[in-house]
Order: sequence, then C-alpha cells, then structure tokens
Amino acid sequence: MRILGLDYGSKTVGVAVSDPLGITAQGVEIVRRERENKLRQTLARIEELVKEYEVESIVLGYPKNMNNTEGQRCEKTQEFKEMLERRCGLPVELWDERLTTVMADQTMMEEGIRREDRKQYVDKLAAVFILQGYLDYLSNHKE
Repeated sequence: MRILGLDYGSKTVGVAVSDPLGITAQGVEIVRRERENKLRQTLARIEELVKEYEVESIVLGYPKNMNNTEGQRCEKTQEFKEMLERRCGLPVELWDERLTTVMADQTMMEEGIRREDRKQYVDKLAAVFILQGYLDYLSNHKE
C-alpha cells in the first residue's frame, strides 16, 4: 500500500511517496506552475503519479499557524483537497505540516547545500517530512 505525500504551496507542490510497506518516504519531484490558481496541469500530474506508483491514499500538508489557528492557506488547502479527491478518487488526509519547511531547510544546511540551491529542493523535502510523520503516526497507532 503506497501513500502519496504532498506539500501544497502557492506555486509548487512537493511530492513524496511511501515504499510499498508504508515504512519510509522518498521524495519524488516538485510540480511547478506559473500562477497560483492554474491547477489543471498540477492535478493531472498528481493523477499520473498516483497511477504510476499505485497509490491508495494521499496525505496533504495542512498549514496551520503556529498558534494552531487556521488561516487563508488552510482554506486554499481544503479546496485543493476537494479537487484531489474528485480528480483521483482517493481519500485525502490532512496532516499538520508546521515546521516541515524549517526542518527541510535545516537538513539541507546541515548537508552543506548552498542557500541558492536549497529553493529547488525544499518543497520535495518538506513533502518527505509530511509523509514520514504520517507514516510514523500510523505505525505507532496500529491496533
């Protein structure tokens, strides 16, 4: 059972996928778009990845504020979730993504990746952290 992890942003979507056993998350790619509301190609690419990796469910990063309130990005994420469910026909779970981008940036700094180069990887790595957090949660809460 593979799960797709997504880090949804205003112009990019970082994508990660689990291994078939649902233990580890690997970065796949970053889907980029010109404008925030131009989502047709983004959704089509995600649908292709769902088929390619034989994904059974999707976990989508949910960008709550640090004080646990929901802002405008949460609203856009909810709308994107509904589009994904309609397009892919799969359940989409929202997952608290607070600090995942910070963790991704920190990891790249520790690996010595130059600041100028980090931008091209941060969303994919954030998707890995979102998905891995979800996978860890599932493994710790098995009945």
